[in-house]
Amino acid sequence: MNYELFIAKRIIASKQYKSSISSPIIKIAIIAISLGIVIMMIAISTGIGLQQKIREKLAGFSGHIQITNFDSNNSEITLEPVSKNQDFYPDFKNVSNINNVQVFATKAGIIRTETDFEGIIFKGVDGDYDWTFFKDYLVEGSLPNFSDEISNDVLISREISNRLHINLGDEFNILFVKEDPSKAPWVRVVKAVGIYNSGFQEFDESFVIADIRHIQKMNKWSDDEVGGFEVLIGNFDEIETKSKEVYAQTSITLNSQSVVEKYPSIFEWIGLFDTNIYLIIAIMILVAGINMITALLVLILERTQMVGILKALGSNNTSIRKVFLYNAGYLILRGLFWGNIIGLAILLTQKYTGIITLDSETYYVSEVPIYINISYILLLNIGTLVLCLLMLIVPSVIVSKINPAKSIKFE
Repeated sequence: MNYELFIAKRIIASKQYKSSISSPIIKIAIIAISLGIVIMMIAISTGIGLQQKIREKLAGFSGHIQITNFDSNNSEITLEPVSKNQDFYPDFKNVSNINNVQVFATKAGIIRTETDFEGIIFKGVDGDYDWTFFKDYLVEGSLPNFSDEISNDVLISREISNRLHINLGDEFNILFVKEDPSKAPWVRVVKAVGIYNSGFQEFDESFVIADIRHIQKMNKWSDDEVGGFEVLIGNFDEIETKSKEVYAQTSITLNSQSVVEKYPSIFEWIGLFDTNIYLIIAIMILVAGINMITALLVLILERTQMVGILKALGSNNTSIRKVFLYNAGYLILRGLFWGNIIGLAILLTQKYTGIITLDSETYYVSEVPIYINISYILLLNIGTLVLCLLMLIVPSVIVSKINPAKSIKFE
C-alpha cells in the first residue's frame, strides 16, 4: 500500500485543510496555475495559427514552389515563356508528397472604369489550377472555369471591388501596355464572376485571376508556352527538402524557388513568433512554480506537528516529502483542469466567432487565427506538471529540518 498517497488524500479531504491558514495561498497557487496554462494555450494556438494562415495565403497566391526561367527577373511579372513539355509536368514522378503542378503566367495591367483606374497583376491560370485556396476565401459568386474555350471570366478581390466599385457580374476593361509605348494598349473586357477576400491586403489589392490564354495571346506565345509552374506540396514542414528535390529534377535552364525564399522577410518575421511562444511558456511556468513553492512551504510549516509524529512513527524524510509532493501534485492538477476548461472555451469561441480582430495591413489576417492540436495541449500539461514538481523537490527538503521532539506538542 502506498501510505504516502493515502495520507496525502486524507489531508486533501479533511475539512481543516480547506479552512486552514494556507487555504488562501493554495487558492492563489491554483489560480496561478490556471492562468498560466490559459496564457500558454492562447500563445501557442494563436502563434502557430498565425504562422499557418500566413504561410497558407502566401502559398495560395504563388504556390509552395515556383519553377520559372533561370534569369535575373525578380518581379511578379513573367517575361520569358517556359515550355509546358517538361518531364515533371503534369506529375512529379520522382518527388513524393506533391499534390499538384499547375501552370501560370502574370502580366501587369490597369483596370479602367468610368470613374477610376488602378494597376493590377493579371494572373493567368489553366484548367489544371487547384482552386482550393480561393474556394475557402470566396465571398461572392463562383470560381471561373478555364477548362474549355478562352474565357473572359475573372476572379477579383473584395479590396478591388470596393475601391473601383466593381460588383459581382459587372464587366470592366483591363488595359495592357505594349512593348512599343507608341502603340495603343491591348484592351480586354472581362466579367467579375467571383469575389474573394483573403485578408492579405498586399495581394488582395493587386491580383486578378484570369484565363492564361489571354496572356499567351498578348505575348504571342504558343499554347505550349507558359510563364512558369507552381508546385503544391502536402506538408509545409517539408518545404526546404522538397524545394531541393524539385530543383534537382528541373533542367539547367530553369530555376525553382520556394515561397520561403521568395518572401524571406515575412518568414523571418513569423519565425520570431516561436521565440515569443517559448518566452511566454518559460515565464508562465516560472510564475506557477514560484506560487507552488510558496504554497508547499506554507503547507509543510502548517503541519510540522504531523511531520514530527510521522518521524516518531518511523517515517523517513523521503516518505514525508512524497506526502507533500503528492499534495502539491493534486493542486497542480486542479489548476491544470480549470485552466484547460477556460483556455479551450476561449480558443473555441475565437475559432468559431472570430470576435477578436487584427489589422490585416500589419498581420496579414483580419482576425486572430486559432490552431488547436490535442498533442500540443497534452505536452503542455505534462510539461507544466513535471517542471512544477521538479521545482518543488528542493524546497521540500525543509521536511528534514523539522525536529520531532520540538514539533510534537499536545495541549
